[in-house]
Amino acid sequence: MKYKNGLLGHKDIGTYPYPLRRRLVLYILLPMLSFYFLYTLNLLLSSANHRQPCTTSTANHLSFTDDSNPNTKFTQTGLQHIVFGIAASTRLWDKRKEYIKVWWQPNRMRGFVWLDKPIGEFNSTVPLGLPMLRVSSDTSRFLYKHRQGHRSAIRLSRIVAETHRLSLPNVRWYVMGDEDTVFVPDNLVRTLAKFDHRQMYYIGSNSESHLQNIYFSYNMAFGGGGFAISRPLAEALASMQDGCLNRYPVLYGSDDRIHACMAELGVPLTRHPGFHQYDVYGDLLGLLLAHPVAPLISLHHLNVVRPIFPNSSTQAVALKKLFAGPVRLDSASVMQQSICYDNVNQLTVSLSWGFAVQVVRGIMSPREMEMPIRTFLNWYRRADYTAYTFNSRPVARNPCQKPYVYYMSEARFDAAKRTTVTRYDLNNTDRPACQWKMFDPAEMLDHIIVYKKPDPGLWDRSPRRNCCRILATPGGDQSSMHIDVGVCREGEFSQI
Repeated sequence: MKYKNGLLGHKDIGTYPYPLRRRLVLYILLPMLSFYFLYTLNLLLSSANHRQPCTTSTANHLSFTDDSNPNTKFTQTGLQHIVFGIAASTRLWDKRKEYIKVWWQPNRMRGFVWLDKPIGEFNSTVPLGLPMLRVSSDTSRFLYKHRQGHRSAIRLSRIVAETHRLSLPNVRWYVMGDEDTVFVPDNLVRTLAKFDHRQMYYIGSNSESHLQNIYFSYNMAFGGGGFAISRPLAEALASMQDGCLNRYPVLYGSDDRIHACMAELGVPLTRHPGFHQYDVYGDLLGLLLAHPVAPLISLHHLNVVRPIFPNSSTQAVALKKLFAGPVRLDSASVMQQSICYDNVNQLTVSLSWGFAVQVVRGIMSPREMEMPIRTFLNWYRRADYTAYTFNSRPVARNPCQKPYVYYMSEARFDAAKRTTVTRYDLNNTDRPACQWKMFDPAEMLDHIIVYKKPDPGLWDRSPRRNCCRILATPGGDQSSMHIDVGVCREGEFSQI
């Protein structure tokens, strides 16, 4: 290419003799090519140095590299990386500690129960089956101006920060819950392992009551249902929370105070449907039969609802039954719904694995069956279907459409077939007369047997309900129904 004054300000190269032109080309092009080569090499080396190395574990979770030591790789998050902070009061401790005993695993977990004052158990060794007991620090210096609340909310809101200040080693997550909150530990781990614990995370869920969320916030994790805070966020919270608390003396509870500080830190709530506040009264049956397609992480307010198994003397006894069987055998699948149909007898079957099976005469679509039946009342004790934060359906008025409920009575592992076997027995209750001339489960079907292979990697895949298949009963026995549950096969779905 020619320029007005020749190449690079010199005369036109074409006017020079050929040998001279060749030397000029070499003198000019070689430095340019060298510069391009070195520039490209530098970009490649820079990209390699800044790339974050990571490895994928057998459970499809990422193992992150410690920023302070790039040669050290993080292992997969486990229970040993979680510290629990449990809010408790001495007045309710004797009754509520039974809930903690249901799920606490002394040899696998770390955590503390934070009380308002010392109790007799402080003078003995660590109580068997319980976390360590501690007394919260004095909060009299903080302001509290809510007329209907109690200033203990300030003490409870500082539990995460006080737990963090204990400087325990190798902590990735701080999990907060109440004394009557029951966690499914392995499902909690499965959920937290999907997040980068080096980042600021505030993970939990809202209330089931629309008004509760309006009065407090849809952006707040309700503390009774439990929530998780990553270590970096706990550090930030501990450094600023005391000043933050004095800026919000008019708030009601502990969880809205934490949320106020989170708002100042600019960290939003990461919602997860497995945390359950259960701001309801009555019977959780409808909610547990149609659990979201997500791992069951926590249950709260169990002291104000009926025992989840109707023949249990207390709620704690019912929960021990759930944990001793289904949770132990296949925690990932507990309460997960599957829907299938008995076309011969025109029955709709909805299974909540490890808990109960409902059988409905007639064919109901999966869209209807995945909506909870309103067997419960709102937190403000109104039978108002608009008061919930989710879709629900009414209890059937037609006596012929009232579901038959079979509750889990036995859970075991068949080593020969490498599968779990759960049995569900009919809950015999008084039923109004039905004039339909069709198969009556109350007269014909005594129990249901469910076969399911354990699936610890269930939540490593994309969310989807398991499929269920009604099997032929041995010997044609109509007193029992046999069901196989598992991952849906190619082309399989809940066909009406």
